[in-house]
Parts: sequence; structure tokens; C-alpha cells
Amino acid sequence: MLPILTHVALHVRDLAACVAFYEEFCRLRVIHDRTDESTGSRVVWMSEMGREQDFILVFISGGPERPSVPRDFSHLGFAVASPKEVDEVAERARAAGCLVWEPRQEPYPVGYYCGLKDPDGQFVEFSYGQPLGPGALDNPDPS
Repeated sequence: MLPILTHVALHVRDLAACVAFYEEFCRLRVIHDRTDESTGSRVVWMSEMGREQDFILVFISGGPERPSVPRDFSHLGFAVASPKEVDEVAERARAAGCLVWEPRQEPYPVGYYCGLKDPDGQFVEFSYGQPLGPGALDNPDPS
């Protein structure tokens, strides 16, 4: 059997703020919440509705401060259903003070996207037109 990617686990400094951010901007919901008895850390699993058994984000309290590194483009990527949705996320993020990449169009395979910074300093991209997720079939590989 081939391995299947099921989750990404991240230590975060402010668990409550991160949970609220991912609920608000990514529309994830908490599907599991516990305190690890061996470490005392709180562990929260979050998922998209209907994908609870496909892929989750795991947030673990007690994380270190995330250093800011110039030109660091590591991020979590979320696809949305239209360029308008990218703009709507950007508008809400701008109002909340967490927009870091204004909406922009890039050549295939990047598509139209914007970027936010979560309360822990992790970049989160919202895109339309990449070769995966919504819009993938609208923008086939031109090569």
C-alpha cells in the first residue's frame, strides 16, 4: 500500500487564536479536542466539513515562537471556488490585519491567490486556478 497523507501537525503558541483563525478564514471545524496527559499540551484536530477522514490539521499548544525569515514562502494552501472568493478572503483579512500577500494573478500553475498570516505566524494561501482543487479543470496545463 502506498502511504496516504492524512494530516499536518503544528505546534502553536496561542491555540485559541489559531483555532479561531482557521474557523473564520478557512471554515475548518474542530473534530477532536483533548489534553495530552503525558505532556499537558492541548491537542485540537480541525477539518473541512465532509473531509474528516481524509485530511486534518492538528494544532498542539505550547509551541515555540516562529521566527520570521525573509523570503520564506512556506505555507498552507486552500483552494476556493472562484477569483471572487480570493478577493473576499483578502478583504476580510485586510480588515482583520492579517493580509500579507495582496490578491494577484501568476502564470500557471500558481493561479490567482492571496496570503494571510495566522496568529502563530504561519502563512496561509487562498487560491483559484491551480492544477488541484476548485478551478483545476478550468485551467488545464498549457504545456
